[in-house]
Amino acid sequence: MMTPSLPRLAFVGLGTMGRPMAANLARAGFPLAVTTRTPGKAAAVAKELAEGGRDVRAAATPAEAARGAAFVVSCVPDAPEVEGVHLGAGGTAEGASPGAVVIDSSTIDAARARAVASGLAAKGIAFLDAPVSGGQKGAVEGTLTFFVGGDAAAFEKARPVFEAMGKRTTHLGPSGAGQLGKAVNQILVANNLMAVSEALAFAAKSSLPLEPLHEALVGGAARSWALEVLGRKMIDRDFKPAFAVKHQQKDLAIVLRNAREAGVPLPGAALVHQLLAALEAEGRGEDGTQALLTVYEKLSGGR
Repeated sequence: MMTPSLPRLAFVGLGTMGRPMAANLARAGFPLAVTTRTPGKAAAVAKELAEGGRDVRAAATPAEAARGAAFVVSCVPDAPEVEGVHLGAGGTAEGASPGAVVIDSSTIDAARARAVASGLAAKGIAFLDAPVSGGQKGAVEGTLTFFVGGDAAAFEKARPVFEAMGKRTTHLGPSGAGQLGKAVNQILVANNLMAVSEALAFAAKSSLPLEPLHEALVGGAARSWALEVLGRKMIDRDFKPAFAVKHQQKDLAIVLRNAREAGVPLPGAALVHQLLAALEAEGRGEDGTQALLTVYEKLSGGR
């Protein structure tokens, strides 16, 4: 019996997260067209992903990539880029056929996600806001978590695409619900980051041996992803970005704006936002968020 062929996909955005996500889709056997704003990058990525005979090609624009695609996946920095690649000149709406499903994994404001959904719906194209958690490591390993908002039938149709990129995919409601779910995630992520930075700064100032202490902490009730992964990087003085300060700040600005609209005070998230602003003031917005440790070190009189 013949195995049914997989639907053709388009992927827009080939940065830190997008490139490995596209690679996992190609490895799963989806025919793929990739595109990005950086000249020449799509061709280089397509060549790399096509190794082994996979059907991967580069496209000049999202419209070109979306022609003949059942699904379009995008992962770009912020709302203006999401609006541009889907509704702007040369965007998805110009190339995709009615019935196609757009899956956007960017983190943007829920209201703007709803506006993009409305614009695509006018063309007969479904839109799922599906921001992710799991960082670069999760993107590479195909273990991302997706928070999804949008039409339930479109979500079920897109499930195989999500499963090729992640380990957990949860539909939370209508358009915008995925972005609000990601906001909840970022509140927890930010507060955990602050707690780990604070704890390790205290430990170092108290002259405790950080290596065995870290091993003990991850074996007990204090264990968290932030402690295990970011805490390890803090101890190693590894401040290279897997998730940059500037991106966390963008996400926290969205969180705090949504919280004001909902009338919910978020003192912890607001404090992390200000502490990370101290890193930005030093020109360290490109550093990984684990560099927050150094703010605490300075507050306590240096290393």
